[in-house]
Amino acid sequence: MSVTYTIERATRASRISAVTFVLLVGALAAAPLWAGRSDMRLMAELYSYLALASLWNLLAGYTGLVSVGQQAFVGFGGYMLFALAMFFGVHPLAAIPLAGVLSVLVAAPVGALIFRLRGAYFAIGTWVVAEVFRLVFAQVQSLGGGSGISLPIGVVKALASSRDGREWTVYWLALALAVAVLLLVYWLLRSRPGLALTAIRDDETASQSVGIDIWRTKFMVYLATAGATGMIGALIFLQKLRISPDAAFSINDWTAYVIFITVIGGIGRIEGPIVGTLVFFALRETLADLGTVYLLILGAVAIAIMLKAPKGLWGYIADRSGLELFPVRRRVVATGASEGTS
Repeated sequence: MSVTYTIERATRASRISAVTFVLLVGALAAAPLWAGRSDMRLMAELYSYLALASLWNLLAGYTGLVSVGQQAFVGFGGYMLFALAMFFGVHPLAAIPLAGVLSVLVAAPVGALIFRLRGAYFAIGTWVVAEVFRLVFAQVQSLGGGSGISLPIGVVKALASSRDGREWTVYWLALALAVAVLLLVYWLLRSRPGLALTAIRDDETASQSVGIDIWRTKFMVYLATAGATGMIGALIFLQKLRISPDAAFSINDWTAYVIFITVIGGIGRIEGPIVGTLVFFALRETLADLGTVYLLILGAVAIAIMLKAPKGLWGYIADRSGLELFPVRRRVVATGASEGTS
């Protein structure tokens, strides 16, 4: 008597969640039909934060690279959009992926430098790099120097002739980028490099002993997140239509809030940034009028969640229900028994 086994790549719950995800994306894509202009701008901002948090989660949750300087690539991508559109006549839509490519080119030497650092020194190094970027762009007078610059009206109209058209285009771009980032992270974690990332997260020493090139794997993830972050930064400031060094390289807006989202949602899980983003925006829209008290409440919420649910809100839910909306682990299932000798 022998038992045959198969590798199950999906569960009934994951199939249901996949269908739900497709239907939800379809409904969100139709937002111009049912949402107001202010609602669409808010949702576009939510998508941007979701994408940034998912990328930071990939970087810190799977490779252990805790960066507090991702605002470097948000700001760099935004400035590249302005420079490409204003000085080289590149269409804004084409400037977004080009900003991502340029971010990768800049991240390569930056990464080679800061990868010499470890732990807290790496985190501090990424922040120093971001500050260097901010100071450099503050000296570029053609891009407004320290006071910043607005996108010329000609470039804005190149995006779409009407205001509604521009709002819809930016909204769809933000949604597309968020969905693309989620699918990219999901595909990566289910691929062979994803197995390497999971092994590195669980035990670096053991993963190295089985032949995983830890430095190369981490470096490639760093480049990928830098490129995608640069594209998101370009989109963010295309929506804002104005950029300045302090806004572009704000550690609060583009790193502190992103870390908060990832930690409360659940680091090391694809679903974590989704839950964290929804919670963050719910708190922000409800409590933002309280001024500094709002920040105190955010801090208190983060501390309470870390004490009661160290794996984040989604980790707490998943541990008790076994639910995985984006399963990245394969299951070995016995499919039946057959006569024979072994």
